[in-house]
Amino acid sequence: MNTSITIEEILMRKYFNLTDIIAGSSGIKRQVKWVHCMEVTQISHLLNGNELILTTGLGWKKCDDTFLSYLKQLIQCNAAGLCIEMGSNMLTVPQSAIDFANEHQFPIILFHEEVPFVKITQDIHTLIINKQYQMISNLENYSQQLNKNLLEMDHYEPILKFLHSYLNVQVILIFNENDIATIPRTKKKLTYQMIADDYDEKTKLKKTMLKQAIQVLGENYAELYIYSDDRELTDFDSLILDRTATALAQHLLRELYIEEKKMSEESKWLTDWIEGEIGDEAIRERLSYIDPKMQLDGGMVCICKQHSRNNKSAAKLDGTYFKIMFRTVFEQYGFHVFSMEIHQQLVFILGDNRSSEDWKSRVASAVDRMMKMDLGSRNRMGQLSMGFGKHVQRLNEIYKSYETARETLLLQDSLPEESRSIFYQDLHMHRMISLLNKHGNLEETVHEYLGPVIEYDKQNNGELMPTLKSYLACNGSKQETSKQLFIVRQTLYHRLEKLEKLLGSDFMRSDKRLGLEFMIFALDFLQYSSRDVTGNYVDKYMGK
Repeated sequence: MNTSITIEEILMRKYFNLTDIIAGSSGIKRQVKWVHCMEVTQISHLLNGNELILTTGLGWKKCDDTFLSYLKQLIQCNAAGLCIEMGSNMLTVPQSAIDFANEHQFPIILFHEEVPFVKITQDIHTLIINKQYQMISNLENYSQQLNKNLLEMDHYEPILKFLHSYLNVQVILIFNENDIATIPRTKKKLTYQMIADDYDEKTKLKKTMLKQAIQVLGENYAELYIYSDDRELTDFDSLILDRTATALAQHLLRELYIEEKKMSEESKWLTDWIEGEIGDEAIRERLSYIDPKMQLDGGMVCICKQHSRNNKSAAKLDGTYFKIMFRTVFEQYGFHVFSMEIHQQLVFILGDNRSSEDWKSRVASAVDRMMKMDLGSRNRMGQLSMGFGKHVQRLNEIYKSYETARETLLLQDSLPEESRSIFYQDLHMHRMISLLNKHGNLEETVHEYLGPVIEYDKQNNGELMPTLKSYLACNGSKQETSKQLFIVRQTLYHRLEKLEKLLGSDFMRSDKRLGLEFMIFALDFLQYSSRDVTGNYVDKYMGK
């Protein structure tokens, strides 16, 4: 459907019976979106493009240079054409202007008699408005038919066929370089050539091709193109393409949702896998049944759990929706995702499709992408804890990754925010502290090392413990420590003297220093573990 009117159509209206096109006759297919009556010569700031200009030439003062400048402004602003009422203000059009208009295929139309500009404007605007109304009506009709068909479709191809039949254009849907659908059917090589040929030197699509991204869960899932080799595509084509892309996104999301539900129902074998009850050969046989081309280089387990420690009224996580989002993102970073629910926690097995050398950076990028996705209250990323177990090379050792992912979540609950990590590998010191706490008297051990400092600060409201932490963290640099603590060097010297008296003058000796640093980590662990139900610290060790 052509929703715009052209110069050619306007020339057929009754007020244009006695007109001449003295220049730019090859441009009569130009689209007209509005009509302006103008008598000023500086007009570049007044136009938006595709306007038909009506004028008597009053502002030009019969100056050839002024007229040529005026014409150049019109062409630069992408005006549709120029209509001039010849008379006392305008007797002739300069030849230089005619030549320039012919060069740029810009129509110049002359009225040889006085004409009513008001009635011309009213007539053309009525035509434009009627066309726009018809476009909206056709667009809504298309959307209704498409939405009705969506209820009966079990594949996206009928949507592409419907788009093709409605606009009579080539339709291309690209998921990736190996997954392409075209209506009518064309070879993959020819399809890519078609797209490549239709880009101009500024890498923008020409007017014979339009493109629309298909977004699912805020991510570009595919790209939809329409192409015509016999006409320019219009605003109406663009609107139809946009409605179709929205329908495709809804259909693809529904397919993902159904697939996720189906996988959840068939997760019995995944439970056996994650508990280490099936061998490597049986696992690979099951995976080949799912996808014969699947080749996994080990993998890991991620556990996600919702918490509402700081918001008791938090909405319950939509598990299926979150699993679709998780799968959509992580597959882009080279992981094949298997999901299940165990003890009200979402558990994901991430089979690695790429080299295991950079798995951690890929996981970090995927998590960062998820955190930035704007999915509102449906996923509530801020209310989730995530723990990734260690990466294992053998698929039948996934149970080890599951165990370490569980331990990662447990440690997160026992650590302050700044010490947490989603990766098991990053919790070296805290894992040892956790073991010591389970199998020994951690509080007594900490007091053995740090008791004198803790007691001094408690009795004197001192700052020796923060000073000791900063001094060790700065590798014994007095200058860096004083900067970090915002104290003068003399104050630091006084505190260090106190620490030497309490811990011994050799407290910076390598072995003793290592023990002190370990005990400081343990002290943080004990302090955070003793927080109350509101999440506040109950610091019985520091007497605060």
